[in-house]
Amino acid sequence: MLKKVLNIILDIIIIVVIILLIYIMIQKSITKENYTNIFGYTFLEVLTGSMSGTIEIGDGVIVKITKDVEEEDIIVYKKDNSLITHRLIEKQNDKLIAKGDANNTQDEPITNDMVVGKVIKIIPNANLWKKIIISVVIALIIIFIIVKIIFSKKQLKK
Repeated sequence: MLKKVLNIILDIIIIVVIILLIYIMIQKSITKENYTNIFGYTFLEVLTGSMSGTIEIGDGVIVKITKDVEEEDIIVYKKDNSLITHRLIEKQNDKLIAKGDANNTQDEPITNDMVVGKVIKIIPNANLWKKIIISVVIALIIIFIIVKIIFSKKQLKK
């Protein structure tokens, strides 16, 4: 009985992981965006020091996907094929002015349709955590598959 329950749990875990990965790949290919919308939020890694002092290289940010942003919000916006994380310093009618906290000059004005959303949480050293989590998840998936194969072979022998 315990083997059957464990077998079912392993199947469910493997199916959930596969569905999540397929969902992310399909969403990115359909929307042609370089971020994934998961229940109105996305997670991004900061790659430059333009927000140093507030957000460092390798930190992660959780972004609420919204166009409703206010001055002093840290926003993420699209410029060409890049996502930029800077502080919104001024709203001028239909133009938004952003600036990296560590930058000397402000960014070129953007429009509201370029805004992806606003940062709601900064996760220090997310790059390190991401590597650890990915390693653990890969190890767990391999372990689950090995256990599944072992249980399947034992059931076949009976």
